[in-house]
Amino acid sequence: MEQLHWLAVVRHGLSTGNVTAQDAETSGAELIDIPERDADVPLAPAGREQAGAVGRFLADHRPDLAVVSPYLRTRQTAEIALGDSGVPVVVDERLRDRELGVLDLLTARGVQARLPDEARRRERLGKFYYRPPGGESWADVLLRLRALLREIRQDHPGGRVVLFAHEATVLMVRYLAEGLSEAELMELAHGSAIANCSISTWRLSSSARLEPELFNAVDHLHRHDAPPTRQEDVNAEPV
Repeated sequence: MEQLHWLAVVRHGLSTGNVTAQDAETSGAELIDIPERDADVPLAPAGREQAGAVGRFLADHRPDLAVVSPYLRTRQTAEIALGDSGVPVVVDERLRDRELGVLDLLTARGVQARLPDEARRRERLGKFYYRPPGGESWADVLLRLRALLREIRQDHPGGRVVLFAHEATVLMVRYLAEGLSEAELMELAHGSAIANCSISTWRLSSSARLEPELFNAVDHLHRHDAPPTRQEDVNAEPV
């Protein structure tokens, strides 16, 4: 099977939605007051600075293709990071964020208070297979990511590809690239808050497998004086 030479995944920069969601969680609110639909949430000013630092990292690693989630915050991150580098950009809806269905705009407290049956069902099924009404499970997202990565490998053998996407995407690409089990993925998810504009990379090894290089790295943010997001600001998903 054809394989990439180098793969990177960048989580989008801090968005206005991240800020609002964290404020709602810390204040004990049940609803997150975001006026835009999820696909239209833009970067916050700090997120734009973070994206600039990603650009300096990528200038040293020279990707030959960028594949970008269609959501505004990821497109803005890619536009700032890539600048006038000339790297070809493909927007692909299979990189969009996980759809939360009836849980959309609810905090963790809001889910427990307003949808207790869903909270119990999620607890029974587990995060990997739980699908909220109108939304997606992690397994659903993995199906579309598998298809996307297969196409990228076939169309760009030996390529150097960067994906601009979302928090869960970083974890799921690691699951696929490294052949993790459900239990290993869930342990990783519970123990790792994926930082805004963090970079995770894999490189082709002598055994023709993608081997991990970086995971959730933010050194580039510190090097270029971009404000890293506090870990507690990162995870806005209510379940």
